[in-house]
Order: sequence, then C-alpha cells, then structure tokens
Amino acid sequence: MTKPVTILVDADACPVKEEIYRVADRHKAHVRVVSNSPFRVPVSERVKRVVVSDGFDAADDWIAQEAGPHSVVITADILLAERCLKAGAAVLRHDGKSFDAASIGSAIATRAIMEDLRAGMAGMGGGPPPFSKADRSNFLQALDRVLVKLGRS
Repeated sequence: MTKPVTILVDADACPVKEEIYRVADRHKAHVRVVSNSPFRVPVSERVKRVVVSDGFDAADDWIAQEAGPHSVVITADILLAERCLKAGAAVLRHDGKSFDAASIGSAIATRAIMEDLRAGMAGMGGGPPPFSKADRSNFLQALDRVLVKLGRS
C-alpha cells in the first residue's frame, strides 16, 4: 500500500483552506492545518488541526519537519518553501504558483532586496496585490495537478 499524500498548510494567512479541503477530499489526501491558533477544520479522519506554540517560526518548524516526497506544502513563506523543497516536498503558493529548485534562489534574493528597500522606506506601505478569483482558480488547478502527479508516484 502506498503512503497517502499529505497536504501541509501554513494556515495563519492562508486564503484557500476551503479549496484545499475540497481538492484533498477528491484525491483522498490527508491535510494538516498548522497554525499558532485554532482554526475550524472539517470533521474528517483525514483532516487534522495542528496548533503549535506561538514561538517564532513554530509552525514553520513543524511543517518543515513533516515535509517530504509524499507531501504538498501550501505557503507564501519563501524561507519555509526552501526548507520544504530540500526535504523533497512539492510547494505551492496560495495563488497556484509553485516554488521549485529553479525558482527558489531568485525568490530568496528578491525577498532580501525587498526587505532592504522596506527598511530604507520606513512608514511606506506595501505587500502583495489583493487575492483574486483568478488566483483562487489557478490555485485549484495547480493543487489538482500536483496531487495527480504525486498519486501516480
């Protein structure tokens, strides 16, 4: 019997939790919703809520420790994505774009540049663009593709 695919969700700022539950149910994948505070999750033997301490990076550390070749990590955190890729996991952002070995280096470099720019512009706003219907649709398609691929391996 093959090991089931597990979706590890960096849940504190995840706008696609409901979509994850639907797609996971269709593929019979397990889901671990990891956060510093409790979230309501569906009643299912395959979906589990994991509440970690409010320590710095506690959720990231738990996810990185559990990540592996039979897992999909859902996160926008670039440094967590890098850790999970090194463990062999597939990694998707909430907008459906994937992190992979070819893209993670430039994502980390861009993050560092943006961090420096923000530090030099104290008080200036910023952040990602608003989450859109297209982002939600792209995410659903990307998660489905990854789960089909992992289901075959």
